[in-house]
Amino acid sequence: MTDVVFVLVPQLHLLDLAGAAQVFSTASDESVPGGPRYRLRYVADEAEVPTAQGVALRADTEWPRLGPGDLVMVPGWRSPGTAGGPRLSESLARRVREHHAEGGTVASVCSGAFALGQAGLLEGRRCTTHHDLQDELARRHPGATVVRDVLYTVDDRVVTSAGIASGIDLALHLLAVRHGPAAAARVARDMVVYARRNGHEPQASAMLRHRSHLSDAVHRVQDRIDADYAAPLRLAELAASSGLAERTLTRRFGEATGMTPLRYQSLLRLERAEHLIGQGATVESAARAVGFSDARMLRRLRAAGRAQVG
Repeated sequence: MTDVVFVLVPQLHLLDLAGAAQVFSTASDESVPGGPRYRLRYVADEAEVPTAQGVALRADTEWPRLGPGDLVMVPGWRSPGTAGGPRLSESLARRVREHHAEGGTVASVCSGAFALGQAGLLEGRRCTTHHDLQDELARRHPGATVVRDVLYTVDDRVVTSAGIASGIDLALHLLAVRHGPAAAARVARDMVVYARRNGHEPQASAMLRHRSHLSDAVHRVQDRIDADYAAPLRLAELAASSGLAERTLTRRFGEATGMTPLRYQSLLRLERAEHLIGQGATVESAARAVGFSDARMLRRLRAAGRAQVG
C-alpha cells in the first residue's frame, strides 16, 4: 500500500486536487484486477480548508508516518501574482522537505510549485508551473531553472506540473513510472482521458493558442478544421461553413489568427503527429495517421519548428 499525501493550502483549486486524486483512486479501484493500491490522505494546518471554488474540505492535522515509496503532492491555489497569497506553514514546509530528504518523491500542481520553493526544493532543479506564473516563480527562485510551456518536469524526485488539468498528466506519469505504461493507460481509459500526454508537450494546444479572437465566422471554420484536421479540406467547403466568400474567409482568417486555414490545419496535424511520435510511433505512421500523404511534409514541418525554436 502506497500513501499519497495531499498537502492542502487555503483557497486551493478543486481540480488541482481532484484530477490527481482521481488517478490514484481509480488505480486502486477493486474493479481493476492486479492494480496498484494507493491510500489517499489529506493534511492541512486546520481541519477545515476553504477552496477557491467555495467548497470547504476536511483534512487531518497530523502528518502521517511515511516511507521513501510514498508520495507527497501540493495542489495549487488561487493566488493572483502569488503576492500575499497563501503559503505553507513552516511546519508543513519542513515535513515536505524532510520527506524528500528521506528518499521520497514530492510533486506539485500549478502554483503548488511555490510551496516546493518555500520548502527549499527548487534550488538547482528544473521546474515548471502555470504559464501565467512562470515569471514570478523564476523571480522568486533564481536558483531554479523554470522550464516554460511544458506540462511537467521531473528532477531528482521533485516533480512539478503546469496549470489545473495537467495534474492528471503528472499523476498518470507517476503511475506509469511505478507500475508501467499499461497501468497508466488503463486508468486513463477508465477516466475517459483522451490520451496520456508527455511532459514536454506544450501547455496550450494549437487549438487554444489561436482562439483568442472574436470572429464567430473564423471560430466556425476552426471548429470544422479541428473536427476533420486529418481529412483533405477544400477552401470552398470551409467558406461554406462560415457563410463567407473564399477570399473574404482567407482575409478574415488571417486577421484573426495570423495564418491561412491550410497553415492552421497543418499545425494541428503537426501537433498530433508529435504526440504520436512521443508515444512511440514512427514518423511514417504518424504522418499517415494525421493525413499527410507521405512523411516528407511532416519532416519538413518538424525541421522548420526546430529551427524556429533554435
